[in-house]
Amino acid sequence: MDVGLKRELEDKVRAGERLTREDGIALYESDDLAWLGGLAHEVRTRKNGDVVHFNVNRHLNMTNVCTASCAYCSFQRKPGEKDAYTMRIEEAVKLAKAMEGENLTELHIVNGLHPSLPWRYYPRSLSELKKALPNVSLKAFTATEIHHFETISGLSASEILDELIEAGLESLTGGGAEIFDWEVRQHIVDHRTHWEDWSRIHRLAHEKGLKTPCTMLYGHIEEPRHRVDHVLRLRELQDETGGFQVFIPLRYQHDFVDMQDGKVRNRLQARTQMATGAEALKTFAVSRLLFDNVPHVKVFWVMHGVQTAQLALQHGADDMDGSVVEYKITHDADNYGTPNKLTREDLLDLIRDAGFRPVERNTRYEIIREYDGPDPARREAPQPMRV
Repeated sequence: MDVGLKRELEDKVRAGERLTREDGIALYESDDLAWLGGLAHEVRTRKNGDVVHFNVNRHLNMTNVCTASCAYCSFQRKPGEKDAYTMRIEEAVKLAKAMEGENLTELHIVNGLHPSLPWRYYPRSLSELKKALPNVSLKAFTATEIHHFETISGLSASEILDELIEAGLESLTGGGAEIFDWEVRQHIVDHRTHWEDWSRIHRLAHEKGLKTPCTMLYGHIEEPRHRVDHVLRLRELQDETGGFQVFIPLRYQHDFVDMQDGKVRNRLQARTQMATGAEALKTFAVSRLLFDNVPHVKVFWVMHGVQTAQLALQHGADDMDGSVVEYKITHDADNYGTPNKLTREDLLDLIRDAGFRPVERNTRYEIIREYDGPDPARREAPQPMRV
């Protein structure tokens, strides 16, 4: 990058001036990752100090049966496939209750777009889960699922959200976003929820008082300009509603597991390579610099590996997600070694080892407990990058 442009971008960031589309593309074109990371770390530190947030959560996928066959997805199954499943509500509650230990604060629920489950299954499932786990926040359903519920119920998204909120819904999930630009989206998505409906549904959720995450699936067939466009669409919606709490870049995965049985559901992998660690860190840094009106950037360690996740904390991220346990949507694809579970103590160790101070939060980013940072008496104690 030209020295003059680099200085101009530094000045804009330090003055709190909003970066443009052209600025974002220029940042992606820079090969100076240390400079990018340092600049993003300045912004991250200005917003969140030396804190890294986490929560104690579990993921629950009540069905993997899905009408869609998205080109990147290894989770979906068709009715009748050997490993297709759909839980009865009683089964889902029993499984959730078994996850309750360790002061669980959040249950994260995402499903396939099931062709025959009735609409009533979904609010009833939330209601029964809330009865069983009254102190656990229910973060459930993508905008794509809400759009599907409109089709199967005949209700509007507004009516659907009202019923789900009454049943215990505290937040939507951020999925179904992938990449919004149609140039890419038409090749990767096999459902009818695109930017217009995704944004409509999150706008409605924000109007009803819900705070939601937003995501971007990166590292497949998109180009950096598509990532910039994606973030700027979300930034504009955030200007309007203020309802996004966190932005989560999600690393696209190859289908290592299913290919062992001869079924390669991921139709992109023959012509793609998964994002390298350096590309992941650049994506976190540029996202943090562009997305000036969202308070948090989360690194989902399941999709990045714990070491890259630790490095992302030095490149703009301030949230390590949670303890998880059996995240099938990723683990049905990858086989490269992320664990199924990190305990609270694991997360505390990882955050401190990266040089930060852990803070446990709930779904709404309210602080539950603050912990001590790295031990200053430890020899060569880690510290965040200096700002």
